[in-house]
Amino acid sequence: MERRILGGTGISVSEFALGTMMLGAWGTADHGAAARIVHTALDAGINFVDTADMYSDGESEVIVGKALKGRRDDVVLATKFHNPMGPDANHRGNSRRWIVRAVEDSLRRLDTEWIDLYQVHRPDPDTELDETLSALSDLVRAGKIRAYGTSAFPAEELVEARWTAERRGHVLPRSEQPPYSILARGIEADVLPTARRYGMGVLTWSPLSAGWLSGRYGGPDGADPGEAHRSSMLGAMYDTALPGNAAKLAAVTELKKVAADAGMPLPHLALAFVLEHPAVTSVLIGPRTQEQLEGLLAGAGLRLDASVLDRIDEIVPPGTDVVRDPTFHLPPALADERLRRR
Repeated sequence: MERRILGGTGISVSEFALGTMMLGAWGTADHGAAARIVHTALDAGINFVDTADMYSDGESEVIVGKALKGRRDDVVLATKFHNPMGPDANHRGNSRRWIVRAVEDSLRRLDTEWIDLYQVHRPDPDTELDETLSALSDLVRAGKIRAYGTSAFPAEELVEARWTAERRGHVLPRSEQPPYSILARGIEADVLPTARRYGMGVLTWSPLSAGWLSGRYGGPDGADPGEAHRSSMLGAMYDTALPGNAAKLAAVTELKKVAADAGMPLPHLALAFVLEHPAVTSVLIGPRTQEQLEGLLAGAGLRLDASVLDRIDEIVPPGTDVVRDPTFHLPPALADERLRRR
């Protein structure tokens, strides 16, 4: 497993990182099976493990903490805060009040004395960035965290965070964690160039685009994802009767041909594509089962030549999303109609 340096910190991280959202009640409920997934990833050379306080309401952090017993010093451990951790309105967000509570809760669940990378899970329009960065800087100086970063921040907020940190004497943000895949390339136009300009590490998630690039859908041997999910809570995400999903399915059908011609499964093509961008440090893989993990690990080290990348560009042009997904982060200017109507 190749290593890269995380955002000028000097911390060496594997090009695949283990995302643990599916460890716990949201996915692998059996703690023993979940721990084996963590151990398999570490044995394969992954040294970077990413979780969040909200994953299975804290259960993922507990699983990760137990799984890392005896191996903690060899692992770069990341977690996040921001999302609700209870009904109280102050048990969420990016305020100093919540950050100092949230980090202690995560340290307890992870059963560790420090967090290597503490990430702001989403922007918070109700909290000034100076307030958030000041609190995170104090945590770095106190030794509770080694570095901090952001997740799903638009380019303009990355710039604001950098300028705020420089002008107010705060510790600099070191990483950004955006969604990025062949089907969602919009960040190539702004977020990735901004992160690269500031020397930030980039830890991408959803490289399989919520399963669209898993290889199960598209082409004559692929199923229609809408059939399996149309009656579920996430039906709209996969219903190919919707124009956006039909466009995704058409793109996936063509991408399967590219993968076949390149001699690799579609998921491996998808992972290798993300790692080809010079701004990307590591790609998060989030398996639910041991089988899924082993399948993804088999794609480590693969590289795509220019001809393959050119064919991908023809299917999904650089800097574009097949369909813009507002669920990742919808700015207040779009979410609140009062901010865009007189």
